[in-house]
Amino acid sequence: MATDQIIVTLSGITLAVIVGWYFWFSEKKVTRLATVEGGVQEALIKVKGGYSPDVILVDAGRPVRLNFLREETAACSEQVLFPDFGKQATLTPFKNVPVEFTPDKPGTYEFQCAMGMLRGKLIVQ
Repeated sequence: MATDQIIVTLSGITLAVIVGWYFWFSEKKVTRLATVEGGVQEALIKVKGGYSPDVILVDAGRPVRLNFLREETAACSEQVLFPDFGKQATLTPFKNVPVEFTPDKPGTYEFQCAMGMLRGKLIVQ
C-alpha cells in the first residue's frame, strides 16, 4: 500500500471515530423545564435538523407543555411522537405547536420524528 493510500485510510478511520463519539458518547446538556402559571412545566423546543433542547428534565405528576417550533420544511420533521404517552403532533413549519401531557411515572422516555431520525429524551423524576 502506498503512503498516500495509508494517509487517506487513516484519515477516514479517524473521522469515523470522531463522528461516532459525537453522536453516541458525547455528553448531552439536560434542560430542566420552568414552571409557569397553573403549575405547568413548559419549554420551547426548536426543530431544525434535530430537537433543541433534546434532553428535558421534568417532575412526575405535574403537567408538561412542550411548544415545538419547526424552523424548517424537511419532511422528516413533520411529526413528533411520544409513544410512551400515546401522543403525537403534526408540526406546521414556522408555527408554535404545543404538546401537552402529564407524566405519572419516573423514568426516561424517548420522543422522535415519524421516521425515527430526530430523537430526544424526556427524563421524569
